[in-house]
Amino acid sequence: MTQPDYDDPDVEARWCDAQGKRVADYLRAQKLKHGRIGDWPAWHVAPHVSIWAIESLSRPEWIGWWAICGDLPTDYLSAADVEPPQHPRKALRIFAENWLGMVQAWREGRAIEDTRIGDLSSRRELGPLLESRAQMLLEWAQDDSLWE
Repeated sequence: MTQPDYDDPDVEARWCDAQGKRVADYLRAQKLKHGRIGDWPAWHVAPHVSIWAIESLSRPEWIGWWAICGDLPTDYLSAADVEPPQHPRKALRIFAENWLGMVQAWREGRAIEDTRIGDLSSRRELGPLLESRAQMLLEWAQDDSLWE
């Protein structure tokens, strides 16, 4: 079976559309009250990761949330956690740092409040995967060539 050619604009567009739907479904399942989800990722590397700007309900036209999805956990964070100016590169770094903090807590036998990835029995398996994804995100956040 051949891999999709993500350099093909049509393939990339289909992937981005599917990721946007995943984000919408995830935020609905999390019962997050929000405004519009961007029509296109704020930043992405198909098929690995996409970062989405989510409009604030209390401040229309402003980013209230950032969401991430792709070949990694789907997650969101408040734009208040991303120091101004708001930028997907900063959000990417915060997601990675949060995930590394979660992995460290798991190693210490602690849980992070209001965070759910898998269950207690799957942490041994998920920890290394989450850590590798977080390290990859940090590398990408530091790579100026990806942010021109």
